Amino acid sequence: MKTIDILCVGEILIDFIGHEKNVSISETKNYHRFLGGSPTNVAVNAVRLGLKSAIIGSCGKDGLGDFIVDKLKSEQVNTSHINRASGLPTSIILISRSVDTPDFTAYREADSVITEDLITDELLDLSKIYHTTCFALSKNPARATILKGAQRARELGLQLSIDLNYSEKIWSDRKEAKKVIAQYLANNPLLKLSIDDCYRYFDNHKSDEEIFSYFHSKGVSTICLTKGKDGVAVSDLKEGVLNQAALQVKDVKDVTGAGDAFWAGFLFSRLSNKSLLDSTTIAQKLATIKLQNVGRLPDIKVLKNVINELV
Repeated sequence: MKTIDILCVGEILIDFIGHEKNVSISETKNYHRFLGGSPTNVAVNAVRLGLKSAIIGSCGKDGLGDFIVDKLKSEQVNTSHINRASGLPTSIILISRSVDTPDFTAYREADSVITEDLITDELLDLSKIYHTTCFALSKNPARATILKGAQRARELGLQLSIDLNYSEKIWSDRKEAKKVIAQYLANNPLLKLSIDDCYRYFDNHKSDEEIFSYFHSKGVSTICLTKGKDGVAVSDLKEGVLNQAALQVKDVKDVTGAGDAFWAGFLFSRLSNKSLLDSTTIAQKLATIKLQNVGRLPDIKVLKNVINELV
């Protein structure tokens, strides 16, 4: 019996988000602490949507690591497969608070110490979706562990997923990044990426058609391209291309985590057998809710009411 809807594998860390709005890190005076890491956000958001999630990751045996584990437990995320790395501090990221693409500086230590023993066939057998990120694939041993786990997950019939959150600040060797990511994409994951991710990944501007053609050629059937104020474009080999205008947001407080909210909504919808149109609409709505909040999404009652109003 499948008891884990989304198994998130990747970076768990602390986001220190600037208190002052729309200033660079060099000008930020105060930071507020938040549970961070894209897989972490997806895992928490999934629970808030009524799903069961578990996370495989690594943090330090320190106060920040304690904060991460305690916070995840309070959010009802399964934390049984988190490695507490000895001798390494928990990874942190300083992030400017912004209504556009935020500036960030990463201090990476324990997050990449994800070892193969953490991903077992027993755990995969319990799971429906195996989700990771480009960030997590950027360093070993996490990279080797995640790729091996992905291959095994596909053999066991799981749906794979990836957020291609590429940044040269995290992975300076773009050629290596493309080679490694291609290995993961060969497993036909659901793919989420932003127009900013694409610019960084290709090191130049690409049209939607060029982006879709490239990733379909790597073995991906369904691609979600988020484009900020220009909405969302989804390309599916069976259903064609769907373009959705951006939803209006009156008061954008912070963009950090909006993509993770979008993706949690999309994965939730796919698990609920929603149509591609409904899945995209629900995902967009959750992203707009996140844009109006610094930190986490609202509780499950609020999110369920929003979804019920949409479909």
